[in-house]
Amino acid sequence: MIPRPLARSRGSVNSDRTLGTAIKHLLDHPNEPSPRGLCSHRQPFDGSPLERSSPWNRLLFQHSRNNLKREALSLFLEARRSGQPLDDSSLSCVLKACVCLWDRNLGRQLHGLCVKCGHGSGVGVGTSLLDMYLKCDGVDDGVRVFDAMPERNVVSWTSLLTGYSQKGLHNDAFELFSRMQSEGIRPNPFTFATVLASAAAQGVLENGRQMHGQLIKFGYQGTVFVCNPLINMYSRCGLVEEARAVFNRMVNRDAVSCNVMVAGLVLNGYESEAVQEFRHMRAAGLKPTQSSFATMIKLCANLKQLAFARQLHCCVVKEGFELDANVITALMVVYSKCSEMDDAFELFSMLGDRSVVSWTAMINGYIQNGHVSRAALLFSQMRLDAVEPNDFTYSILLTASPQISPFQIHAQVIKTKFQQVPSVGTALLAAYTKLGNTCEAFCVFRGIKEKDIVAWSAMLACYAQAGDSEGAVKLFTEMARKSIGANEFTLSSAIDACAIPTASADQGKQFHAISIKLKYENTLCVSTALVTMYARRGSIESAQGVFDRQSVRDQVSWNSMLMGYAQHGYSKKALELFRDIESRGIEMDGITFIGVIIACTHTGLVEEGKKHFESMVHNHHISPTVEHYACMVDLYSRAGKLEEAMSLIKEMPFPASATVWRTLLGACRLHRNVELGELAAEKLMSLEPSHSAAYVLLSNMYAAAGRWAERAKIRKLMDARKVKKEAGCSWIQIKNKVHSFLASDRTHPMSDKIYTKLKGITIRLKEKGYQPNTDYVLHDMEEEHKEVMLAQHSERLAIAFGLIATPHGTPLQIVKNLRVCGDCHTVIKLISEIEQREIVIRDSSRFHHFNRGSCSCGDYW
Repeated sequence: MIPRPLARSRGSVNSDRTLGTAIKHLLDHPNEPSPRGLCSHRQPFDGSPLERSSPWNRLLFQHSRNNLKREALSLFLEARRSGQPLDDSSLSCVLKACVCLWDRNLGRQLHGLCVKCGHGSGVGVGTSLLDMYLKCDGVDDGVRVFDAMPERNVVSWTSLLTGYSQKGLHNDAFELFSRMQSEGIRPNPFTFATVLASAAAQGVLENGRQMHGQLIKFGYQGTVFVCNPLINMYSRCGLVEEARAVFNRMVNRDAVSCNVMVAGLVLNGYESEAVQEFRHMRAAGLKPTQSSFATMIKLCANLKQLAFARQLHCCVVKEGFELDANVITALMVVYSKCSEMDDAFELFSMLGDRSVVSWTAMINGYIQNGHVSRAALLFSQMRLDAVEPNDFTYSILLTASPQISPFQIHAQVIKTKFQQVPSVGTALLAAYTKLGNTCEAFCVFRGIKEKDIVAWSAMLACYAQAGDSEGAVKLFTEMARKSIGANEFTLSSAIDACAIPTASADQGKQFHAISIKLKYENTLCVSTALVTMYARRGSIESAQGVFDRQSVRDQVSWNSMLMGYAQHGYSKKALELFRDIESRGIEMDGITFIGVIIACTHTGLVEEGKKHFESMVHNHHISPTVEHYACMVDLYSRAGKLEEAMSLIKEMPFPASATVWRTLLGACRLHRNVELGELAAEKLMSLEPSHSAAYVLLSNMYAAAGRWAERAKIRKLMDARKVKKEAGCSWIQIKNKVHSFLASDRTHPMSDKIYTKLKGITIRLKEKGYQPNTDYVLHDMEEEHKEVMLAQHSERLAIAFGLIATPHGTPLQIVKNLRVCGDCHTVIKLISEIEQREIVIRDSSRFHHFNRGSCSCGDYW
């Protein structure tokens, strides 16, 4: 759209109305003089050369050249009042003045005057009328003028081409260019510049190349204002070398040439080359424009080059651009990204007329630097100053969730009708995802009118975070039904949703197949998601296969494989992978060290785990988080070093979390340290009074020690506080259906067959020398009853069902919500041997791979 003046003085408006009235009078009475009084200030021209046509035309042109547009129109009306005849030159001149005033109604009246006076068919007047309509948003009127012209020259054609290009009608512009040549009109340099601008805007390389070939044919390859849009076209199409070749072959270059080349280099990620070219431009004495300064400052923001940005700031002031809003906003952004918020706010305060862009940039700077409260205050001030937020403002504010409540922003978004805009809707969806509010996120998603692939991917990510694989699969199916093409981010989110233990085992494999079909399986985000998914679903071999096929790996890929090995008990492979990461010089983060410490934990390598923890702090300068301390407490506790674990807890720079105390309490139960266990249970109950873990672990510890009275007190305390113990449950998937079992469960349709199978297994186990370890039954009852309870643990029921429901030799995968007891661990090892089955169990602690009578954990878990 052509920009219009924001405001005019009352005198200017009245003057335009008077001009319009006068021209209307000329239309109604072409042979009568116009009303007097309009140009009374022009009395000095009375009796002067205005009496003759040629001199007053010269005065008219002089006013037009000096940008005295209203004066030129007044002079034109005074000449008509004096009865001077019209000619094409005077009408063309006054029409150009009308263009500069952006007044189409006045132009229409002049058009009518031209037709009445018989001057509407000339090339000069016709081209001026065409230009007037196109620049005053009257494309259809302009086309009608063009079609009615009996004779058209290259200027007429170029004028229409320019109008099409400026209005975004790029396909029409290319068709018109072809039609122009078919009618034998030779393009001039301005024609090529216009068509190349269309090719650049549309990113159509084929059309741009054709233009390049033709301009060489016509001998315009050395013309500066043709080469400039050619450089821009190649840059926007990603062909930097072609753009550079055109630039290097230019004999004469102006500031625009250098600015366009710099902008093209920045656009395509050639940051250092862009800086070098900018310096060459300055050395050659070419003056950068506001646009080039803004481009270079934005580059400094991307690279966080504060020193260079300050130098550019000095140049901006020296060149007189310190009040340019685009340049100042760019400087605000670079100072914000370099955490210089005082400097950014000082620039913001200097702006006289603050636009929504500058307000949004300042709000974004505060949010990015962790000053969310200041951002909220600035947003409130923005509203008080009657500056309306745009979609980007709302999107930025929503990134600060949950510090800034998305519910409040949501209300304003609805009020301003931005909830249907994809960028705002997606940001709102992501904010609710952070809060774990899947229902509200889905409502927002449904409210987005034209959902782009980013919105679909965000909703899939919401389901993945919520662990709702079924919702993710349904949404992906809906995408396919609506013929919305998935990209790598969509697929990675869907695969992440399939990584939860309760998801169907085949869902992840199906998405893997889809990624292969769409040729996304080698993209980094998809392949890394596959590694994570397979590792979490118990198929560490598949995870390793995907990892080995990765041509490019990032830190997340290495961490995913390392954590997979650690969780599956393949500590040797995990430590080898960690050493490989070290030898390759790959940057490590906190997750890398969590993985390697877990690997040491699951094999009892206490000293090595301690060494890696110290290396993380002293060599890699990574501050330990509560997760790192929890892993170290687990490392010491599993190895029976409870005093070392307690000492580490006391040395922590922050209060121990519930996870830390739960880990210590579990170890105290295992190693029967009642005194320390009571302390850990007390701390845990204070942090999580409604969680059953502390009560159950302490109760079991008392039971293992034969202290039944204390156990009874804990049970009564649970009842008084209405704390419910989490029941042990195991899941197994057979033919796309998940079957769940509780201990002593008889609700399954095949319960009779399951218990018959269990009885047969128990007989065979005893033949192999198995003796039930009733110490794991923490109830005061007869030994015989304890054996029955052990035999009916949920994982044994799931295994028995799996043995019945699957062909011989099929591996079984089972998920359990609690830790596998020692007796069940022994039994499952024997079952894997006598049934010749591989059995993978994911309990609350880790994966256990049972095969041929042994377990991957090495009986250390």
